[in-house]
Amino acid sequence: MYKIINKRQLSESIFYMEVEAKRVADSCLPGQFVIVKTGKEGERIPLTICDYDRERGTVTIVFQAVGVSTIKMSRLEEGDGFTDFVGPLGRPSELCADINNAKGKKILFIAGGVGTAPVYPQVKFLKEAGIDADVIIGARNKELIILEDEMKKVAANVYVATDDGSYGFKGNVNDRLKDLKANGAEYDLVVAIGPIIMMKFVCLLTKELNIPTIVSMNPIMVDGTGMCGACRLLVGGKVQFACVDGPEFDGHLVDFDQAMKRAAIYKTEEGRAKLALLEGDTHHGGCGNCN
Repeated sequence: MYKIINKRQLSESIFYMEVEAKRVADSCLPGQFVIVKTGKEGERIPLTICDYDRERGTVTIVFQAVGVSTIKMSRLEEGDGFTDFVGPLGRPSELCADINNAKGKKILFIAGGVGTAPVYPQVKFLKEAGIDADVIIGARNKELIILEDEMKKVAANVYVATDDGSYGFKGNVNDRLKDLKANGAEYDLVVAIGPIIMMKFVCLLTKELNIPTIVSMNPIMVDGTGMCGACRLLVGGKVQFACVDGPEFDGHLVDFDQAMKRAAIYKTEEGRAKLALLEGDTHHGGCGNCN
């Protein structure tokens, strides 16, 4: 059992949990994820690591209660625990795996909604390495802005944007980036993490602005090893699996429309069977035993 030692409710539907998971905490890096399960028959839920403490042996997760499984998770209290807490999975952020990738660069992170959670550990890691980064946090309204105070402690500048103007800049994250550019801001790299539609439009803008952009893809995942084929993506026309090849990819190469269409089809049993038929040998991968 992986015990919850700290729980906070960040908004009406977004929850923060610090979980005892020493083996994961000992080896994880920003950008990686875990798969958690509550109960023997529970659904496997992939969640990007929000923070970790190697001394305490804890890993922090942030999630939004939107379906049956995540609503059940939200009802767990301190002292309760997860049946499974598997990780770290996926590849670490390139910026954190090799700090030389970040040195000398002016970096902007763009966080959409719950995407603020996986942005935080990267910005914190860079800060500890002496590298300052700017952050745009965007959401539909003030109530959905999370981890702002925590982010301000590790970022050079934090810019908040809400679609309805209830807090911070009125407009979406692209509007805020355009405003920063108009006021003389220059960036060598953008890292965008959030809803897939947000990342798509961020990448369209940064391509126009000629700013290299990394995105963190979090499509449907089941086993976390690439064998199920759920998280199959097209990146630069090449088949990739978010759970083993990512979750980070060059945003200007990701086929976002294909990813969104595929996610919709994958939701039904008939849809999954159709994808397996159409995709053939490229439907799954990562086990090392398949051609």
